[in-house]
Amino acid sequence: MRGMLAAFGVATACVLTPAAASAQEEVNDPFEGFNRQMFAVHEAVDQAVLEPVARGYRAVTPEPVRNGVRSFLRNLRSPVIFANDVLQGEFSRAGTTAARFGINSTIGIAGVFDPATTMGLERHDEDFGQTLGRWGVGPGPYLVLPILGPSTVRDTAALTADFQAAPAAWFQERRDQVGVSVLQVISTRARLLSATRTIDDIALDKYLLIRDGFLVRRRNQVYDGNPPEEPEPPEEGSETPPPK
Repeated sequence: MRGMLAAFGVATACVLTPAAASAQEEVNDPFEGFNRQMFAVHEAVDQAVLEPVARGYRAVTPEPVRNGVRSFLRNLRSPVIFANDVLQGEFSRAGTTAARFGINSTIGIAGVFDPATTMGLERHDEDFGQTLGRWGVGPGPYLVLPILGPSTVRDTAALTADFQAAPAAWFQERRDQVGVSVLQVISTRARLLSATRTIDDIALDKYLLIRDGFLVRRRNQVYDGNPPEEPEPPEEGSETPPPK
């Protein structure tokens, strides 16, 4: 049920602080009118469906079970993380991903537990949008996609590859694919309930805060937390000296 993936776009952006979000002063958002309309739809769906379901899931499911579900779903993403590590030339990191997958899929009982982390094999995440960014493809304009939520033109182009490698792709039956997709959305939304409350408390314009936070987060993901410095715009009235 890919429609429920709208939770990811909103929820992931919520983990950023206002200071981080404000770091990006100029944003490429030529479709703001359309984006705000889509954002309003997502907010309505979240408040009417996703948030209440996530609260119910959190209320009736013990924390160890929720952690096991999250670990299981993360483990299913290991092959796509491995593939993107290789595509980015990060072979050492690809080895870590492969080792994590082997250990957690066996000792960790299909990834329900995460013994690889206790062994010093730290988890990271990659997707094809990040790989395109590492290859030099710019993000392009910001987009709020129908159903799917915050994105960019680059990440939208990468969606087909990402969907083919989503956790639901491990399953043959349509029923199982839908169930895993729904569980993934609910698990993520439940984990970020407190972040949602925070952003509701601090945001004067929730659309702008989430947009800027999402773009800063994606830029940090592409460059592993060390993005290159943006060139400073020339001061008003200054002239570029002629070439010698």
